[in-house]
Amino acid sequence: MHLTLTHVGGPTTLVELGGLRLLVDPTFDPPGEYRAPSGAVLRRTAPAALTAAAVLPVDVVLLSHDQHADNLDPSGQALLAQVPVAFSTPEAAERQPAVHGLAPWERAVLERPDGGALVVTAVPARHGPEGCEPKTGTVTGFVLSGAGLPTVYVSGDNAAVELVHEIAERVGEIDVALLFAGAARTPSIDAPLTLTAADAVEAARLLGDALVVPVHADSWAHFSEGVDDVVRAFVDAGLDEHLRVLDPGVPTPLALRPL
Repeated sequence: MHLTLTHVGGPTTLVELGGLRLLVDPTFDPPGEYRAPSGAVLRRTAPAALTAAAVLPVDVVLLSHDQHADNLDPSGQALLAQVPVAFSTPEAAERQPAVHGLAPWERAVLERPDGGALVVTAVPARHGPEGCEPKTGTVTGFVLSGAGLPTVYVSGDNAAVELVHEIAERVGEIDVALLFAGAARTPSIDAPLTLTAADAVEAARLLGDALVVPVHADSWAHFSEGVDDVVRAFVDAGLDEHLRVLDPGVPTPLALRPL
């Protein structure tokens, strides 16, 4: 079961699976302020661990959504033009010519270099409390699967633990979960916009034996929690053996149970 993850910063993570290189939410711009369509200003506090040039070539981009610079910044948009295919929400596809939209539970099948197939399934996500979409926009998560491959869940900017439950029920066994944590907050909504550390623990319980990799909990000022909060919550819950924290910029092969 060959899976290597490289955390670039924030949500940006390179997933090497089945001979393909898939990049989650490309962000490479330097620290500074970035204005969202809603008018909110998001402030990046730390540079990416790798440049876009160091990450290329990329076969696929998995984009939670395109409205916010902490998920897609100008450098990430430029990278989209250099990638064969990018998947995101149908709404993102209307705004980004390089993006192919997938509705929840819609699938795309990609050829693998070894002759097999990698299935990309869009799964539900909600960027805050119920009814948040007019302010936060629609978002998506992804499940990656294929014969002889581990099943990987990428949560995207999802704050709804009940959707993790739905995904676990429908997909079945998940081997690795990239959970967007950080408990993101902005003044316009009085609730977390991504998973809190406690939510990540609850999600881990729902996902059974999945190895949980927290991302999107660093490098931006609107995150109210960090990776240390996630680690502490998992230790307190007795689930620290299910948690794997990545060193920024370091390709990390994951040791997984055999299929």
